[in-house]
Amino acid sequence: MPMEEDEELAMEIHALKRELEISLQKSIFLEKENQELKQELARFKSHIHSLKAHNNDRKSILWKKFHNSMDVAGNDSTPQSPPATDKWETTRTQKQSNWAVVKENQRMAAAAPTPAPPPPPPLPTKLLGGSKAVRRVPEVLELYRLVTKRDAQKENKAANGGFPAVAFTKNMIGEIENRSAYLSAIKSEVETHGEFVNRLIREVEAAAPRDIAEVERFVKWLDGELASLVDERAVLKHFPRWPEGKADALREAAFSYKDLKSLEGEVCSFRENPKEETNAMLKRAQALQDRLEQSVSNVERTREFNCKKYNKFQIPCQWMLDSGLPAQMKLSSLRLVKECMRRITKEKQLNETPQTENLFLQGVRFAYRVHQYAGGFDSEAIVAFEGMKQVGLQLNQRK
Repeated sequence: MPMEEDEELAMEIHALKRELEISLQKSIFLEKENQELKQELARFKSHIHSLKAHNNDRKSILWKKFHNSMDVAGNDSTPQSPPATDKWETTRTQKQSNWAVVKENQRMAAAAPTPAPPPPPPLPTKLLGGSKAVRRVPEVLELYRLVTKRDAQKENKAANGGFPAVAFTKNMIGEIENRSAYLSAIKSEVETHGEFVNRLIREVEAAAPRDIAEVERFVKWLDGELASLVDERAVLKHFPRWPEGKADALREAAFSYKDLKSLEGEVCSFRENPKEETNAMLKRAQALQDRLEQSVSNVERTREFNCKKYNKFQIPCQWMLDSGLPAQMKLSSLRLVKECMRRITKEKQLNETPQTENLFLQGVRFAYRVHQYAGGFDSEAIVAFEGMKQVGLQLNQRK
């Protein structure tokens, strides 16, 4: 028995050292990546400054041409003074000549081909891989924190106990192991839950959901099964066949879709509160619109990488396309603008003050923003907009 315990302790120590090496390598890689991103940012800034300088030079050249043409036209008209009877005719001819010169200069400036901007610098080779897309998906970090939360708390408690990393000798590890029911429970589950974990491995590997709803149901079932373990991460690392990549991809897809649907439901349930001030209601709607646009932008930005990854693991990604959930969320934003336009119309009819005029301007800007984002208005939004427009224009005419 002592020999077996020593072997198990040696395995634990080896695993801990391996995790430490992996963490250090990740830290070094992220630092290098951060430096490369800073260099890229500096190059982009310098490129933008050069384009701005080039644009200013072109503007100054065009203005100089314009003033020179005006001066030439003025000098040509000064040598002789026309007779008094023809004074009006001469002035009209001079104005027409000056205007013709200005139009010709504008036509030549518009027809001149603008030099194409230089191509952007090539991306670093390390950014062309999967690390770039992973870095751009915030759900990965949330999932990692959720899965490792309990294990991280345990490790922090052990680290705060004052045990230096160098002092991990056999005697100290044995003392910690004897006092820790946590490690004992993990070892027990590794020994007794082998068939249980192997069954989950087969289920995850064979999973081929037909739509995102099946992905959600499967992830919910999988999380319920894994919740019976003392520490999911600590137990599963003893099973090399565990398909960690596919399980993480399933969870990422399910959580992303759930977050988007939750936001869409929040937008669709937006209602006017008579007790709430109109300005506060408008700010609440604009905040929801900001969140909606940001969420849809995140999906569109990472869609290409995520679709490749999901197709690799037989995970459906049709919901991420333009005709899927992003389009539904854009149309749901019409709910926000309709409620705001109706409320501003009522407020404008009841009160004619500078505050209502400001609300009317904000309503017009918000209506334009949503109209451009959603691609237009439906019939209800058109009616609400016409009502707000009619009230605003009538009150302005009275003034």
